Amino acid sequence: MSIMFEQTAIGSMVLSNRFVRSATWEGMAADDGSVTPKLIDTMVELAGGGVGLIITSHSYVRPEGKAGPFQLGVYKDELIPGLREMTKAVHDYGAKIVMQISHAGRFAAKKLTGQTPLVVSEEPGKGYHEITDRDICDLVIAFADGAGRAKAAGFDGVQIHSAHGYLLSQFLSPVFNRRRDAYGGDIKNRSSVLVRVYQAVREAVGEDFPILIKLNCSDFNESGLTCEESLQVGRILADEGLDAIELSGGLLIDKKLSPSRTGIKTEEDEAYFKEEARRFKNSISIPLILVGGMRSFSIAQRLVEEGVTDYISMSRPLIREPNLIDRWKSGDRRKAECISDNSCFIAAASGNGVSCKIK
Repeated sequence: MSIMFEQTAIGSMVLSNRFVRSATWEGMAADDGSVTPKLIDTMVELAGGGVGLIITSHSYVRPEGKAGPFQLGVYKDELIPGLREMTKAVHDYGAKIVMQISHAGRFAAKKLTGQTPLVVSEEPGKGYHEITDRDICDLVIAFADGAGRAKAAGFDGVQIHSAHGYLLSQFLSPVFNRRRDAYGGDIKNRSSVLVRVYQAVREAVGEDFPILIKLNCSDFNESGLTCEESLQVGRILADEGLDAIELSGGLLIDKKLSPSRTGIKTEEDEAYFKEEARRFKNSISIPLILVGGMRSFSIAQRLVEEGVTDYISMSRPLIREPNLIDRWKSGDRRKAECISDNSCFIAAASGNGVSCKIK
């Protein structure tokens, strides 16, 4: 049997294979962030298609942290029953499900929230609110409360979203963090809020509940977070007891080197964070999940066999082919049919949910 279909574990969470559905903005939640039947059906389709671990889209932990329409929320207890229904449906198919918890910061949708977006550093004339010490305390509590709700709803773990330029990533990145207090300056200071969030989440969920983080290996921006700085953050969190890192990269503001790159046509175009992943695996002992342009089973298997990563995470290929993992497991190892044009996200913005336009 291929190494890709071995049983493994992240903390106390036992997984049936090494394939992860990376958190994807599904655009299928109700206006208040609650679960809908369509979103449950999407999770069931992924679970039934063989995905070992599903990570839900960035669930906002506070109302002003909502990034876009039809986004899943985890900011109030009233959302728990719908979330519990979703986790049960996934578990009935034998898959695991982790909730990604997030706050959009400066990328929050003011037109939807009616509230002033939070920023790490003041941006004069832009209509933002620079985060204060009190705001940071409230933010830490919100992430912990959101994680507690995820656990109460039956999720198998949580993933803290600190990538792509969302709020916790904004603290890490000099592109956004120009503070001169204890939260700015060197990477230890810039990571302090993220560490506080992790510690509060851990206290909320307990030692046996897996906590993952999505982390930029680099911002791929001249002024942004570097790979060496990211490694330092990874080591700090691993020492704190983090269970796994999902490695991504790029910022929402940079189209060419964005997290979801287009034009993945050859094997050489795939796994565009693999060299950074090698550095992480050589430096940090906790499990590593690698996302970023994976389309070929052979590439995925080689990366695991060579010790570059422990798990392979995908998003867009599973939008087009929710049964891709079962297809590969059955012996049909043809490359994923995804053409990486990002048109799948257009429908989500209009309320129809993320879907492939080529089908």
